[in-house]
Amino acid sequence: MKFGIIGAGMIGHFHAKAIGAMADGELHSVFDLRAESAQKLADEYGCKAYSSFEDFLADPELEVVTIGTPSGAHRDPAIAALQAGKHVICEKPLEITTERIDEMVAAAAAAGKTLSAVLNRRFQPAIEAFKKASEEGRFGKITSASAYVKWWRTQEYYDSGAWRGTWALDGGGALMNQGVHTVDQLIHVAGPVVAVTASTALLAHERIEVEDACVAILEFANGARGVLEASTCCWSSTGHPAEVQVCGTQGSVFLADESFRVWDFAEPKEQDAAIRETLMQGAAKGLGANDPSAINYEGHRRNFQEVVEAIREGRSCAVDASEARKAVAVINAVYQSAREGGKRITL
Repeated sequence: MKFGIIGAGMIGHFHAKAIGAMADGELHSVFDLRAESAQKLADEYGCKAYSSFEDFLADPELEVVTIGTPSGAHRDPAIAALQAGKHVICEKPLEITTERIDEMVAAAAAAGKTLSAVLNRRFQPAIEAFKKASEEGRFGKITSASAYVKWWRTQEYYDSGAWRGTWALDGGGALMNQGVHTVDQLIHVAGPVVAVTASTALLAHERIEVEDACVAILEFANGARGVLEASTCCWSSTGHPAEVQVCGTQGSVFLADESFRVWDFAEPKEQDAAIRETLMQGAAKGLGANDPSAINYEGHRRNFQEVVEAIREGRSCAVDASEARKAVAVINAVYQSAREGGKRITL
C-alpha cells in the first residue's frame, strides 16, 4: 500500500523508516506546511513532497495516511484524510480528549475507512507474552496492577517547540505525552480501569502549563488496585525503563521496557524457560527515557503491518480507535481528579 506522512519532524522520520522496512509498504509522499522540511524528508526517502494539504490529499495514488503532528492537532487532519477516502494511522495519543476521538471515529464510520493508532509497544515480544499469560488466567485473581514512567526531559526539550507543554497541543505533560504508551500496556494486560484518584505537580521545569509529575491510584474492573506514576523530572545517566507490574494470587510479572525483571508463576509452563532465556532483563538503558530519538522503529513497522493486513482482510485492526481511546479516557480522568483536589473519578 502507498503511504503518505503528515509531519516531517522526528516522528515523520520514524514513520518513514518503518514504512520502508515493511514487506508491502511504500512511502509515496510527505506533507508539511514547511516546504523545506517536506522536501528534505522526501529527498531522503525518495518520495513526493507537498506543502499544500489539499494537493497531498487529492493524490489518487495515496491510500494510507500517517499523522505525526502535535497531539492536540490530530483530529482535523485525520478527519480531512478520512473524508478524502484515505485510511488513517495516527500517532499516540489518538487525540487529547475522548470527545475528539469520538468525532474521528464518526468520520471514519461515515467514510467507511480505517482509523487506527500507533500503539507500537503492543507489538514487542515481551508484551505479547505478558498479554498471553493474562488471557490464559495465569495470574489467578489479579490483585495489583501498576505502571511507572520515571523519565527525564530537559528544559531545552520543552523550549524547543511552542506547542510543547501546552494543554491545547500537548494535552497534558508527563502522563499524556510520555506515559500514554505505558498506560495502554497496563490496560492491555490488566483490564479496564473503573476509577482513579490523582495528584499532579510541576516540580522541575519552567514555562510550561502542564505537569512534569503525576501519581494516581487506580481501581480496576477485576477488583485490583494499582499505582500510576509518570514523571519527566527523574534524572538518570542511562534512563529508567518504563515498568508495568501485574501481580495476582498465582503469579507476578514485572515488565521493564522490552524485557522482564520478574516472570514468576505458581504453575510453571514449558514456554517459561524460553521466555526467561530470551526476554529477561539485561543491561539495556531505558527505551527513550532520556532521549526520545533513541526509540527504535520496529514496533512502528509491525503496527503499520497489522493495520494494512486488517484493511486487506476487511476486519478491525488490533490497534483501532476504540483501543486507543481507553488510555486517553484514563488519563483524562486522572487530570480531572487532580484538578478537583484528588476527587475519586469513575470512568
